[in-house]
Amino acid sequence: MGQQPSSPKPGTTLQVIGAGLPRTGTSSFTQALATLLDGPTYHGGTQITLGHPDTITHWISILRDWLSNDKHQAQKTLHQILSGYAAIADAPGSQLIPELLELYPDAKVVCTVRDPDSWEKSLDNIRHVATLWFLGVVLLPLPGMRHFVTYIDCLEKQWVRLYGERAPTRLTYEKHIRWLEEVVPPERLFFVDVKDGWGPLCQALGKDVPVGVPFPRVNDSDAIDMTAKYHIRRGLVRWVGVFVVIGAVGLGLRKLW
Repeated sequence: MGQQPSSPKPGTTLQVIGAGLPRTGTSSFTQALATLLDGPTYHGGTQITLGHPDTITHWISILRDWLSNDKHQAQKTLHQILSGYAAIADAPGSQLIPELLELYPDAKVVCTVRDPDSWEKSLDNIRHVATLWFLGVVLLPLPGMRHFVTYIDCLEKQWVRLYGERAPTRLTYEKHIRWLEEVVPPERLFFVDVKDGWGPLCQALGKDVPVGVPFPRVNDSDAIDMTAKYHIRRGLVRWVGVFVVIGAVGLGLRKLW
């Protein structure tokens, strides 16, 4: 996360499939792509948590279809939500690479990378926030986000099928890299570290380095914490409103009786 949700631009074709796992600089990567490709880019975490309320239910449908082996329906919904975008990055798309390759045969696959040990620690922090025991209740009054617990459950099942692990570890990271090397033609697969700036990414995409434009640097940890607090605060405020209304109705009924 770390961005504002983007909107599709009619006529834009998907050119880049981001295959990097969450917490590998996908937010910085997505912003960089928006500059290089001159079009809107789709960051999964941002669109799901800060985009239109229907977004999260669309992804739940995609994941459920994928888990039930209905690849055709999953691809149909994928194509609908990605229409008008120049690139996609972050989960759950980073676990749907074969399906995306079939939909966009001319797109390049770029995987953002980082040190596996630091990745494991970072993702463990995210998983802790995403699985807080009270989220289901707190988020219930919020359109879209009331489905977040269901979405996380589907996402975990997707990862279990691909990597055999519900709680990601360094081994998950290594399995993901090996999986990409198996399912993506070598001439279409590129690995970049966002710490290296524009150079490797521009080389992979055959683009010139933007003159006078600093490479985006987004702190994903801060952005995730801010987003979590934002939705929890919204949920609590909505619940306060519900209890105020219930209290007012109850007071009114007592006066009538």
